[in-house]
Parts: sequence; structure tokens; C-alpha cells
Amino acid sequence: MSLTPRMIQNFSGESNLEPHWGYASRVVPCKNDAGSCAYLDARQQKQSPFSRFRHALASRIRTYLLPNAAQFLFGHTTRLQVAILAVLAGYLTIFTFAGITYGIWITPIANQPPDVKNTRSSLSPWSDRIGVLAYALTPLSVLLASRESLLSLITGIPYTSFLFLHHWTGYIILIQSMLHTIGWLIIEARLYRPQPTVWDTFMASEYAVWGFVALGLLVLLWVLSLGWTVRNDTGYEFFRKAHYVLAMLYIGAAIGHWEALQCFLVPGLVLWGADRLARLVRTWILHYGYITAEGKWGFRAAQAEATIWADEKYGDVVRLEFNHRQQAWKIGQHFFLCFTEGSIWQSHPFTPLSVPVGDALGEVKHSYILRAKGGETKKVAEIIRKKMADVEGKEGKPTTSVILQGPYGESIVEGMAPDSNVLCVAGGTGIAYVLPVLLTIVRGKAVPGMRIELVWAVKRARDVEWVAPEVEELRRLGLAHGIKIRVFVTDDEVVTSGVVSGEKGEDKQTVIRSSSSASSSSASGDGQSTRPDVESVVSQFVAEVAQGSTRVYGSGPPGMIGDLRAAVAKSNSGSKVWKGEERFDVGLFCDDRLEW
Repeated sequence: MSLTPRMIQNFSGESNLEPHWGYASRVVPCKNDAGSCAYLDARQQKQSPFSRFRHALASRIRTYLLPNAAQFLFGHTTRLQVAILAVLAGYLTIFTFAGITYGIWITPIANQPPDVKNTRSSLSPWSDRIGVLAYALTPLSVLLASRESLLSLITGIPYTSFLFLHHWTGYIILIQSMLHTIGWLIIEARLYRPQPTVWDTFMASEYAVWGFVALGLLVLLWVLSLGWTVRNDTGYEFFRKAHYVLAMLYIGAAIGHWEALQCFLVPGLVLWGADRLARLVRTWILHYGYITAEGKWGFRAAQAEATIWADEKYGDVVRLEFNHRQQAWKIGQHFFLCFTEGSIWQSHPFTPLSVPVGDALGEVKHSYILRAKGGETKKVAEIIRKKMADVEGKEGKPTTSVILQGPYGESIVEGMAPDSNVLCVAGGTGIAYVLPVLLTIVRGKAVPGMRIELVWAVKRARDVEWVAPEVEELRRLGLAHGIKIRVFVTDDEVVTSGVVSGEKGEDKQTVIRSSSSASSSSASGDGQSTRPDVESVVSQFVAEVAQGSTRVYGSGPPGMIGDLRAAVAKSNSGSKVWKGEERFDVGLFCDDRLEW
């Protein structure tokens, strides 16, 4: 039975609803008479201690666990991720030593003089224990790296959040394997007799040879996975393919070393194969359908129209647009794009800048921007350049074939209260991550008192052209929402004009200034640093919030995301949230896919 007739709130089709767990949603702003609104405020106040405590606790946790931890060692990783790693490492350390009987035993040797004896000690079971743990961690390491992740399916956490643990689980396996090897080398070389007979026999044994091969492969995996190696020598694609091959060879060598423990290793192969199979099935489902032009069913790649902006210094920027019949994804999710004219063996992750809304035919518009720095993306840019030369003077844009894999990730707008204040900080092509959030907001009904701001750092003033239609829509619809847009140009030689920023009741032009003039753009044209001071941007935004909590969305270079984490952590205050000051409940949603 519907409860709507029993409610005193006015649930009109245009109402904004504030969710309350276990209770009916609250209409904001209140549309009833003053007495009813006061009564509803009292009910909310009575029901809110648990909710207030939950938000205050979350704010307190963000204060301590959101910033980067020991960046020189862990890279751009939050304290929370490092804390989880510490728990895992502590667990493994405890079980490395627990339950072992420690001692030294001198034992006689058959057919040897009485003074030739073996020294047996706890080093043997300890070395075995740590070796077994290395084997047991192997399938976990594979699972943590899976794109079609069972862990994501169980927890709802995107696969990208597990990549840091995959990285360090591999390091732990390497350390365990080295300690296992060192332990047994000491035993065979120093504690067992007679020498050198025992040592020679050991080194010639098949299990020892396979053990050294497995350890060598692990060391090679480690060297090739180092950020310095990937950035300066091999490149990501070589790393990725070599990683697969070397990992499979390691598992095979580990089975050859000690076949009795293959129960830990075979699941790693199964998980890897299941991940690849799931990718193929999902891609097939996404692209298999009725091909109208050919009048039959089949697999067909999407045909993306391309626009290119030449940039010899930083790499060309390409915008791709196409419609594809599929279920709409969630804002914040990303796809892996395979450019078939380049290579069918490579795919790269990109976040759609378009809002996922299906039309009457069930088609959803995809829009992407990518910077062609090198490798596959540079190859795609060169192909599009050639096609542009071919179609010059003709109607239409050049097209390229694209195969989609995905979507992956989680919704970044789910659970957002209607009166949440939104600050978006983006660097370069990271604008694609935050634009759908802003477009969704401005397409809805304006909420009095809600603050919305976009801070975007670009290399050149003309980079705004990448997303000109979307920025124009933000300018036009954002006037009613009081949206503020600031564009920081970090490497231009001339002062130009650019994006428009709206405030209620007026239309202001954003001034975009060059780095040579030591200023940047803002709605009011005030001079600032050429690069946004992220801490200042966040603290000022929170200080000007009148009501509601705050959501910060960020995407850009790892350094910017690190600064953003620190700034958001500093702006949180659990004690103030507990006292009812919601603006200090500052959440961060950022594109934290692993980068080298």
C-alpha cells in the first residue's frame, strides 16, 4: 500500500529528495507551510544522531587516512591503502613465526664418522613456512590485478582500488621467496654435512634448479614493473605483455620447484583465464547486434567521428564521438577503448565526458578526449591526421573504428544529497571525469544555497575548445545555479579571452591569462598564481558554503590529486560535523587509476 497519502510533504515531480535511511525521503526545500516545515525539521533532528555520528566519523577518518603516505616509497597512495597493506603484512608476519618450535638439534649421519653430524634447526621449518606463504599469495596477487574482479563484485569497490595491493603483494612474494632461498642456502651450505657433497647434490637437484628459475623470473618481474623502467625504457604496453608472460612462466617454474603446492598456483592460472574470458564475453555482448546497413546480425565496431587539435609540444589532443546501442553506464565509470586501425592487441582506459542518457532507439552518446603522448594514442592521432587530409574540402569528419570494453568503476554521484555543494578540480584532459557531474546538476532544478564551482588547469587557452559544447551548456544552464568556472592557463604566451562563468542574474566572462602575466582566470578576473593553489581553492570553497555537505571531484596529474587529497583531509572536521556544521563533511571522488 502506498504511504504517499499519509505524508504531509508535497512530492511533486520537480521536487528534490534528500534520502533518509529507514524513513521517507525529505523534500528540499520544504514546500509546506511554516508550521509543517518546522515539524519536519524537528522530526529530522530527532532521527539524525546516528546519521550525524556516521558522517562525523567518516569526516574524522578522512582527516587522517585520505592524504598520501610516504610518497617517496608508496607513490601517490592514500594512508588508508597503506594501512590495509600494513594489516596484510602484519598478518603474514605473525603467521611466518607463529606455531614453530624453535631449537637446534645435532643428529648423526649414516655411514659417516661420529664427529660428522648434521645441525638441524628451526630455520628449516621457518624457511618452508615463508615459502608456502609466497605460494599462497600468488592467486591473491592475480585476483587483485583482475579487471573483471570477483573482489569488486563482492565488495562494490572498483578494481582500480586493488592495484596498489597487487603491486605490493608482488613485492611481498619476492621478499618471501628470497628469504626462503637464503634460508635453505644456509642450511645446505653450512648446517648439513658432509661438505661439499651435500652442497653439490643440492645444486644439481631438479627442484633447486626450478627454484632458482622461479626466483630469477620474480626478480625480472620486479625490475620491469618499476616506474622508472616503464617510463624511461620499456613503455606500458611492453610491461603489460611481458608481465603476463613472465607471471605464467613463474607459476610454471614454481610448480616445477615444488609440485605438492600446485594447489596454490593453479588457481592463479584459472583466475587469469577467467578474467580474459569475461572480458571477451562482455565485449562480444556489447558489440553484437543487428547491422542495419548489412541486413544481418553480427559483431561490429563503433565508428567514432574524430576532431584533432595539433600540439607539437605536449602531444595532439583527439576528441572522439559516436552513438552506441547499449545500457547507459554510471557517471564516473570508464571504458577501455581498442583502436582497431592501430592494434587489436591494445586497449586504453578513458572516461566518457558525455552524460549517459539513452535515446528512443536505446543508443547512448559517447564522447572522449585523449592526449596523444606516445605509443598507441600517438599512432591513432597520426591515422586521424592522414584521414583529415583525405577528407579536406569534403563534408563530414574522419572516422575510426573503436571496440569498447566495460564499463568499469563505480558511480560517483550515487547517494549525493540534492543540496550537496560540488567543487570540481581538473587538470588537462581530466575535465572528462568531472563534466558529466556538472552537466547532470545544471540540467536539474536549481537548489537555493547550493554552491557549484569548476577549477580547470590547461596548458593553453585554446584547450577549452576540446569541450566547447559542454562548457557552453554549463554557461547557459549554470546561470540559474550560480555556477562558477575558473580556468588556469599554465603555458601560453599571449593573453586571451575564453570560457564564460555565470552567477545568478548576470553573465560574466572568464578572463584567461597566460603564465607570462603571472595570473589566471576566474569569474571576477582577479589575479592569482598560474597554477591553482589546490589547498586554497578547497578551503575557500568550504568556507563559503552556507548549508549542506561538500563533494569534491578531481582528475588530473598524480601531483594534483595528491594535493587535493591533502586539502580535502585538512578541510574535514569530525567534531564540527557532529555539532551540525555539515559543510565540514567533505568527501573526495577522484580518478585514481594507477599511473607510472
